[in-house]
Amino acid sequence: MGRAGLEPATFCASGTIGTSGGFPYPPASIDWDEFKEWVKSRYAKSYAPTVLCYARKYHGLLFGNLADLEGFSRSKRGAIMKALTALSKYLGVYEEFKQRMKNYGLKWESQSSFESFLRIMRNENDSTIEWVRRCLSLFDHSYATFVEFVLISGLRKTEAIRSFNMAVRLKREGRLDEYYNFELESLEHFRYPKIFIRGTKNVFFSFVPRRLLEKIVDCDAISASGYKRRRMKHGLPSRLKDLRDYYATFMIHHGLLKEEVDLLQGRVGRSIFMRHYFSPAIKDLKERTLRAAEEILKKIA
Repeated sequence: MGRAGLEPATFCASGTIGTSGGFPYPPASIDWDEFKEWVKSRYAKSYAPTVLCYARKYHGLLFGNLADLEGFSRSKRGAIMKALTALSKYLGVYEEFKQRMKNYGLKWESQSSFESFLRIMRNENDSTIEWVRRCLSLFDHSYATFVEFVLISGLRKTEAIRSFNMAVRLKREGRLDEYYNFELESLEHFRYPKIFIRGTKNVFFSFVPRRLLEKIVDCDAISASGYKRRRMKHGLPSRLKDLRDYYATFMIHHGLLKEEVDLLQGRVGRSIFMRHYFSPAIKDLKERTLRAAEEILKKIA
């Protein structure tokens, strides 16, 4: 369905969409301000500007010659296709756009196994840990603890910032037990689905040692811009994505199954999560995960 519940290919913003040969042709105009609000309501705050930028710059391709996408690098082509997909959903012509991509032979491309291997080889564990040590020595208490939290939780940057700040806020309000399960030593993100269950990028819970949690709740709230200012001040690159990879690899090498790491990092369906989390086996997973987490902490001590 398009905007205002109207059928696809009949209405868009301040213009109309017609059809030609079974496919829609461009509307008279697109209400970019309204599209901006639409995107902001559906995508993470950090990602929405990228969708808006590429949609505005390349919207002509939505109804034009999709073969032109072949002239871009794979990563940029993927970013453009994601933006055009968002725009097509807003306009109510997603099914038509999907069919056009199929007709042009365009597919979503993931990293090849060889490229994944090269990425792992480039992500040297020693350099990752050394980067963490530098952050811990150069950053103030709140941001140093944040980096430590990302390393131990394996969360994405946006998830980690939200989780960190929520723990800080709830502690001050005397409601930390609404988020942290003291028995399981787990931050239960699933209790706040509007914040952490976002569709394609979810996170349900994270095992966090109680002693690290005590450091977190003694901090001030942090922000993405504050983190960027601090690392740039000291000439450090951002390696939070590397920490997520490091966490997954370390956990698998220290007794967790790949499926268990996927569960911890949110790469499972909601029903699978419920079957895993609400079962006696979760206590065993907790013990194994926290043992591995303690080994990571020893490396940065």
